[in-house]
Amino acid sequence: MDPTLAAVLGGVIGAALALLSLGAMVLSERSQQKVPVTPDPVVPTGVATVLSVLRSSAVVMGPEDQVLQASAPAHVLGIVRGERLVVDDLLTMVRAVRRDGEIRQQDLEIVRGRLGATQYVSARVAPLGSQFVLVLVEDRTRERRLDAIRRDFTVNVSHELKTPIGALILLADAVSEASDDPDAVQRFSGRMRVEAARLSRLVKEIIELSRLQGDDPLENPGPVDINGVIEAAVDRCRVDAEDRDINLVVKTDPSLEVMGSEDQLAIAIGNLVENAVNYSPDGTRVAVAAHPIGDLVEITVSDQGVGIPSSDLERIFERFYRVDRARSRETGGTGLGLSIVKHIASIHGGDVRVWSVEGQGSTFTVRLPLRLDPATGQPTDSSIQEESEQPLTPTPSVDQRSGSQDASHRRRPGGHLAALEEEPR
Repeated sequence: MDPTLAAVLGGVIGAALALLSLGAMVLSERSQQKVPVTPDPVVPTGVATVLSVLRSSAVVMGPEDQVLQASAPAHVLGIVRGERLVVDDLLTMVRAVRRDGEIRQQDLEIVRGRLGATQYVSARVAPLGSQFVLVLVEDRTRERRLDAIRRDFTVNVSHELKTPIGALILLADAVSEASDDPDAVQRFSGRMRVEAARLSRLVKEIIELSRLQGDDPLENPGPVDINGVIEAAVDRCRVDAEDRDINLVVKTDPSLEVMGSEDQLAIAIGNLVENAVNYSPDGTRVAVAAHPIGDLVEITVSDQGVGIPSSDLERIFERFYRVDRARSRETGGTGLGLSIVKHIASIHGGDVRVWSVEGQGSTFTVRLPLRLDPATGQPTDSSIQEESEQPLTPTPSVDQRSGSQDASHRRRPGGHLAALEEEPR
């Protein structure tokens, strides 16, 4: 072979070998510099099981602020969305705990939804091992609202008690100063009796409301005859109604029964009838009716009184709320009667509604579940179910139990019954 050609070929081969060696070295260096892919941290065994039985909202956070595990209450509360913790204050606490390893606890306000509803929560954040952070959140919204109700109740009670007590003190001083004036003493003593009666009634209703709250839920409920409840409620107000020539009209069905407390239901219906009498002009009519609708019984108390302004209808069941405070002082109203009615209806599984127009009167409707036959699951009297499917068109008759005349019924605006068509007795 020509020496020149051999030299050229040797050079080419040497260059090729050099390039191959250089490429191998580069690939080797790159493989050594490549960072191995590490799997996401795994939640310790058993943590998911523990979270599932916790009543509070629980979240396990990873080292990159990602949500690794969240309990169902956490999703319901709205603090977790996908793999993100959406409450900024909680995320700040998580990062602080990850930084120094100290447990932190804080009360927070969370605004949820488009309407901006505020929820009050208590958050506790603690390290979980070396990589994880545990977030526990307790919803305290209900407790905060109950505390606010208790505070308002205490303030209102103090204010309501202060008024008659102050009046009694002033009247006592007036009686003392007018000891030589028999007419003044008689007048002031009469006012003292009125204020003392108002104070006694207020204390009685506060005690009654507290006792009702202690009975929630009802213990040992039994069958209650609605006809007997209405009879007791009407008898409670009959004397006052007769003194003012107010006609009490009653229409009941002797077969209607509910499960509950007869004493409590008599108080509720009695409060409605008493209000109807107190806020009705002399010579008008108050109607009390009960009829079945499916598996419910509706008890309506209708009057031809002053009515309730539409702006007050949503608040009349609040404690101590009175539409006309001046009229309430005349009638002895305390503002607790309707709240007692609402509470009694609620613990019996029912509700109370109102229809009213100023100058035309009001109709309060209490709806309660009928007592069911355990064997059939139907109302105890089959005739109730049949009657409920027919339109209610009673004819005037004499109620043997209450001694008052029944009235033909008509539907008032709002779908409530009013037995106000009968001529006066």
